[in-house]
Amino acid sequence: MRVDLFPRGSRALVKQHLTPEIYLQLKSKKTDSGFTLDQAIQSGIKNPDSSIGLYAGDSQSYALFSDLFDPVIRSYHRQTRPHIHDLSPLNLEDLDPGGRFILSTRIRTARNLKGFCFPPHMKSAERDQVEQNVMGAVKRLPSEFGGEYISLDGLAPGKMENLLSRKWVFPRGDRFMDAAGINKEFPRGRGAFISRSRKTDREADFLIWVNEEDHLRIIAMENTSNISRVFNRLVLGLESLCASLEFAVDPEHGFLTSCPTNIGTAMRAGVHIRLEKLEKRMEVLERLARLHNLQIRGTGGEKTAVQEAVFDISNRIRLGRSERQIIQDLHQGLGAILEAEKNL
Repeated sequence: MRVDLFPRGSRALVKQHLTPEIYLQLKSKKTDSGFTLDQAIQSGIKNPDSSIGLYAGDSQSYALFSDLFDPVIRSYHRQTRPHIHDLSPLNLEDLDPGGRFILSTRIRTARNLKGFCFPPHMKSAERDQVEQNVMGAVKRLPSEFGGEYISLDGLAPGKMENLLSRKWVFPRGDRFMDAAGINKEFPRGRGAFISRSRKTDREADFLIWVNEEDHLRIIAMENTSNISRVFNRLVLGLESLCASLEFAVDPEHGFLTSCPTNIGTAMRAGVHIRLEKLEKRMEVLERLARLHNLQIRGTGGEKTAVQEAVFDISNRIRLGRSERQIIQDLHQGLGAILEAEKNL
């Protein structure tokens, strides 16, 4: 028997695991900041096509509502091992130095500041304070991260459109985030630190988005296949931020995020890769992806179509394997995929 709160036909994990007994047990509880179970499940209630439907309002949500969060986490991550953390640098072979197949590499991770509510439950003053804290921290980044912080609040529409087209900043969140309360007062308290490539002023290679789905979304990227260089840039930026900011982390779940799908390393590492032959042999591509713990998505990411045979391929696992292991999985898997593409 399931709780009669969710839309008919919903397959969200929150619906599958929220029994009437668990709902009665948890519905009257509140975290110290006042976050409730009903707030945590709003996105699943309002969106029939939600796949997860559960958000955390603060660090305490994971412990107080563990009877719901833990089974959802186990179902999604399929991991029972505690979080492993290893951000030591890597030196891996460049798989496609000529750029024939791999068009770009992008590695991002999420962080929330310790002691603050997460974006689904933030008040105005708290959101503003997080932004101020991050603005102070980026001033202490190493010299190779030269750049500027841009506040989205009051940004001219033309400049906003230009930055959005480059994917240097983020728009108002989707309906899933809206139902979770993440979009409140957008764009107040939101912004982005943009560090541009030394090679060309028209490219950015390191970004920090502030108060999107999490307090920080930290992104390293470049239009090459040099996965090690991108990862090492991310590591260097994270090390500097850790000297100025304290993040919400749990011994078992790793880094805590608004959505339980991102806990652990909170990292997605991937490439845009053109696979004209494997596009016609999807069973081969899907088998290789499963073998190497990878996820295949459309050109524009989740729930988008593949255009001109360009796939977004990234890690499937974020919990139970370290950051370093995830990058090694990606590198090994892409090597196998490239070999298959060349041999078909």
